Amino acid sequence: MTNGMQKLNLPEYDFRIKTEDGKNLIFDGIRRKFVVLTPEEWVRQNFIQYLKTEKKYPETFMAVEKQIVVNHNQRRFDLLVYSRTGQPHLIAEFKAPNVKITQETFDQVVRYNMALRVEKVVVSNGLQHFACEIDYTKNSFSYLPEIPGYCEKCRNDGVGFN
Repeated sequence: MTNGMQKLNLPEYDFRIKTEDGKNLIFDGIRRKFVVLTPEEWVRQNFIQYLKTEKKYPETFMAVEKQIVVNHNQRRFDLLVYSRTGQPHLIAEFKAPNVKITQETFDQVVRYNMALRVEKVVVSNGLQHFACEIDYTKNSFSYLPEIPGYCEKCRNDGVGFN
């Protein structure tokens, strides 16, 4: 690849990439600015495009790298997708492709999730993608066979996801 980043297990997308002061930068359409192109950022930007293009998530429902407070500690999530009603619905944690996804990775996302009570959790290093759904009434979660998509016609719960 021309930007020196690893090919991911995602479709290929076009990005605005530039070099400034010897650093490669990639344009983040959600934050509306250029950010340093690290391997983790490469995964995040590709996954955001995947959610928008393949899974039909509206960009306007997405928030990237925002701070939240969990147990009196400030944390920063990688990606949060809100429902049509403005409630947190899906949280995603991204790692660089060379970082193995472990139970610790899931634990990190679940800790963020405690404050937000998000129903869907996604973890990806760009090569492997995992998704699970949390059932708060049963205090359990189940792995999903694929990344959940946005569903324009799913209006019965006001959420708009399948």
